[in-house]
Amino acid sequence: MDIIQLVIVGALGALAAMMANKGIAVFNDGLRPVIPEYLDKVIGKKELAATSFAVSFGLVIGFGIPVSLGASVILVHSILLMTDIIGTWTPEGKKGTIIAGIIGALWGIGITIGLQVVVDLFALMPVNFLDALGSVGTPIVVGFAVFPALAIAYQHGFKKGALTLGLSTLALVLVKRFGTITLASGTSFTLSAEGMSLLVGMVLMVGFAVRVKGEGTDNQNLVSIFVERVTRIKKNAVLLSLTGGLVAAATSLVIIAGDPISLNLMSEGKFGEAALAAFARGIGFIPLVFSTAIVTGVYSPSGTTFVFVIGLLLQGHPIFAFIAGAAVMFIEIMLLNSAAKGLDRFPGVREMGEHIRTAMNRVLEIALLIGGALASEQIAPGIGYFWLIGVYLLNQTAKKPLVNMAVGPVAAIVLGIIVNILYLLGLWAPVVAG
Repeated sequence: MDIIQLVIVGALGALAAMMANKGIAVFNDGLRPVIPEYLDKVIGKKELAATSFAVSFGLVIGFGIPVSLGASVILVHSILLMTDIIGTWTPEGKKGTIIAGIIGALWGIGITIGLQVVVDLFALMPVNFLDALGSVGTPIVVGFAVFPALAIAYQHGFKKGALTLGLSTLALVLVKRFGTITLASGTSFTLSAEGMSLLVGMVLMVGFAVRVKGEGTDNQNLVSIFVERVTRIKKNAVLLSLTGGLVAAATSLVIIAGDPISLNLMSEGKFGEAALAAFARGIGFIPLVFSTAIVTGVYSPSGTTFVFVIGLLLQGHPIFAFIAGAAVMFIEIMLLNSAAKGLDRFPGVREMGEHIRTAMNRVLEIALLIGGALASEQIAPGIGYFWLIGVYLLNQTAKKPLVNMAVGPVAAIVLGIIVNILYLLGLWAPVVAG
């Protein structure tokens, strides 16, 4: 592991934990509205810490780390959800902030090194199922292009969603068939069929949304009502910009990814497609991050997530990515007021954000479930599908079920461990289906 990589993730973990400790920024959208209640002394430190742990820890263990193992790239949730917990659990004051920074840095470095250690340990097992875990992300690479059609169906109805899916499918088929272009010099390059399919869907999605006009003033009213909280975010713009730069730099070095879709594309070296997927995700997060920021005075350490796009576009150039990522984060913060007015001018775009997030989550749930089934069947041929279906359905009956997106990866990892135990007991042959 390169020392520069460890410095970047260590600095990211430290800054994120310190900002969570000071109530400046937290990654978990569900925790953000709770921070003002703590700052206004409505709830105490113990209540804040308990809430932070409740909403974040399960996602770290059940979602962030298992998804990261499948691709050997760290899903940023594994770092920033934990720094939320670290920041809220450490004491108030300068001493507490320093402690949060130290623990946050150690966590960032530890998860980076630790992930590779786990990968190496898996490779030493008599039944190496790490290659099979790579199948968890296989359906994501193809399936992520479906989400614009689903988002359109949620927002504008089945017919427009079906039309979009049809045109996206047509683009996928045509580019797969005719997407290799040969230049006069003899050089050839191949267009990404999935990327072009996604692009068609996104153009239609934005096109349908901007046609919805209105005279709403909800976000403008929020800005006027919570002007002090917007000012509080702007006062911390430099610190937030540094964090945005670190996120972009870490992404450019392929250390972290902002979501499972771009993570799996990054692991396959498809950085252009990953950037496009991250850009679409960023569009979906603008209304959520901006609205909660305006209301709470608390931002996200990764902003509206466009810093991940910067890192992907500047892959392999961490210094430039840091500068550009910091600039993008700073611009985001300065545009809080103007963005609110723009969202009011195009209410369809504002509503589109919610539908994008919902559609992406649904696509990820299905893709990771299918991927988990494929991986499980490779690990234990003839048993894997049975195992995955059983785990998924039983999870629905649990008092504290795993989030649906985590079931596929977790089920495959657990099955791999069980298979190794059975092998050591002489009850399993060390064969993984290829």
